[in-house]
Formats: sequence, C-alpha cells, structure tokens
Amino acid sequence: MYKTISIFFITCSFVFFSCKHKPPPPSTVVPVNVITAVPQLVFYFDKYPSTTEALSEVALRPEVPGYITGIFFTEGTHIKKGQKLYEIDKRLYQANYDAAVANVKVADGNEVQAKQDADRYTYLNNHNAIAKQVLDHAVIALENAQNQTKAAQEAVKTAKTNLTYATVYAPFDGTIGFSQVKLGDMASVGTTVLNTISTIDPMAVDFLINEKQLTHFEDLQNHKKKLPDSLFTILMADNTLYPYTGKISVIDRAVDPQTGAIRIRLVFPNPKYGLKAGMSCVVRVHNQDTSPQLVIPGKAVVEQMGEYFVFVVKDTLISHNGDSAKKQETDTAGQKGPKLYAIQKKIQLGQTIGGNVIIKGGIEEGDLIVVDGVQSLHEGSQVAVSQKQQSGGRGGDSTHSSMQRSAGKKDSGENN
Repeated sequence: MYKTISIFFITCSFVFFSCKHKPPPPSTVVPVNVITAVPQLVFYFDKYPSTTEALSEVALRPEVPGYITGIFFTEGTHIKKGQKLYEIDKRLYQANYDAAVANVKVADGNEVQAKQDADRYTYLNNHNAIAKQVLDHAVIALENAQNQTKAAQEAVKTAKTNLTYATVYAPFDGTIGFSQVKLGDMASVGTTVLNTISTIDPMAVDFLINEKQLTHFEDLQNHKKKLPDSLFTILMADNTLYPYTGKISVIDRAVDPQTGAIRIRLVFPNPKYGLKAGMSCVVRVHNQDTSPQLVIPGKAVVEQMGEYFVFVVKDTLISHNGDSAKKQETDTAGQKGPKLYAIQKKIQLGQTIGGNVIIKGGIEEGDLIVVDGVQSLHEGSQVAVSQKQQSGGRGGDSTHSSMQRSAGKKDSGENN
C-alpha cells in the first residue's frame, strides 16, 4: 500500500513540474499583403437594366367584318406607310357602294323634276293662274327632293368608306409581325387582331432610376452639364456594345410611390434594325463625378449576411473596455516594431469596375487595406506585412488602367 502511494505522488510531481516548465505556444501571426487607400480620378459607367420599346406600335384590327381574301406582305419585314396589307371580301361592300351611287342618280332626277315643277308653278302663280296651295306643295316637294339627294350622297360616302376599310393599309413605316389570321379566316370588328406594326428606327430604350437621381437626369436632359459623346450607351444581351449612342427623350410624369422609381426613356438610332422591340439590354450612363474617389481591389471585400467589410491594418488594438494598447516589441516573425492587428470595418460599396470597387464610406484615405490573406483573418488577428505597401488599386490589377479601359473601350463589354 505504501509503495502504491509513493508511486502516485511521484507521478503527480512529474506531471506538475512538466506542466510548469512547458513553454507557452507562440502567437499566430498571419502574413498579409496590403495597399494604401488613396483617392484617384476614375471613369466608369453606371449601369441600369433596360428594355427596348417601339416609339409607335399599333395592333391592326378590321373596321368591317368579312372573310380574309388577300394577304400582301412578308411577315417580319419592313413595310412602308400606305402599303397594302390585307383584303377583306369586298363584294358586299362594292355592291352597297354601287347601289348608293345609283340612288344618288335617282335622287338627282327627282330633284330636277321637283325643281321644274316648282319653277312652273311659280310662273303660273305670278300670273294668278293657279291656286296658292299648289305652289306651296311644289316648293315643299323640291325641298324634300334636295334633302333626299343629300342623304343619298351621304350613303355613298358611307358605302365608299366601308369599301375602303375592306382593304387594310399600313398606317406608318415600321416592321410587321406574324399574321394572326390566314386566308379564309373570318375577321370580326372589335375582336380580331390581324397583326401588329411597330416603328423600328429610331428605337426607344426604357429603364428605371431612383427618385434621388431624378435631378441629375433632368440636368442631363436640359444640357445643364457638359455631356460627353458617349453619355448613353447600351450593352446587348451578348455583352457587345451597341455602336450608336442615345439621348434622353422622355422622363416619366410621376414617381411610383411604392418603389420610389421613375422611368427614363432614351432614343437610339437604329438604321440597321439591330434593335427589336422587347429586347433586354443594359444602359450605361457615363459617370459625371470628377472628384477623386477611394478605389480598392474587389478581392479585399468580405461579404457577411448581405453586408460588406474590409480588414484594415492598425498598430493599436482596442480592448473590450475601450482602452487602446500600443506596444513596441519584436514580433514572432523577427520584425522590430509595433505589433500590427487586423481591424474589420464595415464599408459602403460603390460601382464595380473590372476587378476593383469604389468605396463610398467606411474607410479613410491612408488606411492600410488587406488584399491577400483575408480568408485567414478575424477581428483582432495579429498580422505581418510580407511585402511592400502599395497604393490603392496598383497591387495586382491596375485600377487606374482598368478605369481607362472601362471608359475607352467601346467595341466590347470588357471592363464595363
């Protein structure tokens, strides 16, 4: 028993002294690359999802009922104003027109006869050869004949209009779509749509802006600012740049109270008919802000629950009680100087330009921003800068040259 107790005390003493003399683990220092946030002039485009719209569009409907007896166009082609498109069976309307013309001739004959009678009875009445009542009746008969002639002439106009409506013509230059009726189909007034025609040159492009931007776009519309040639351009669905520039045509009359958005309409030339109504595209508005802005590489930004952060390198670590500690000592990497810490800061993102992003708030000029090694950091991590500090946007991809490419390349969607 005594032997067992002795072994137990010896073992505990060994463990105690082993723990007491074990050196503490070295603190983890994360090597990082940083840049210095500095303001610089940038040139970029604000982008808005948009849709192409025809400036004029009309659904062709028949004005008179009947069977379709003729189709005189090729679907999907460009047509001219006044071009013959459809013909509705006009035999009935032609017959009505011919009958109305004949009725006019009969009415004209009756009017001539009534006028002759009235003239004759007027002469006899002047010589007291007939009763006054006979003349009165003759005058009334002449007026009735004249009114019948007018009614017959109006009937001719109605019959001619219906006969004209039996042939459908293009109301303006534009592009015609697929025919909704075929030869032999019955066309009904008010319900049947024959086809749709829309203008194609120029073409409208509609997009929505926030009401806070309304004043800026009104200034652009009224030319209160110096406008570059490439103020409004569009990116097609395949990310190619449309070769023509546009201008503001209309700003909608009211803001949507539910969304706070208002519609802007641009107009673009479309001589080659490359734009079709209903296409999705992206409007690019050349940025007019000439003041320097903070730009950093996009890889420095960390997203957490819909919010965006960056790590800023500081030589001061804020403790939980609000006190700051700044120590001058040698770190584990053997570098003489203050310890450096990674402090997480919430930022407000601006426009993304290539591999870089504009920062609207959250950091200040001169802050050291971590661009490499971000994944290994957390709030308060000790860091070691492993390469020379570089100014904002010049580490890796050149932000400044990216801005220039963004503003200058118009033949493709690269860096836009």
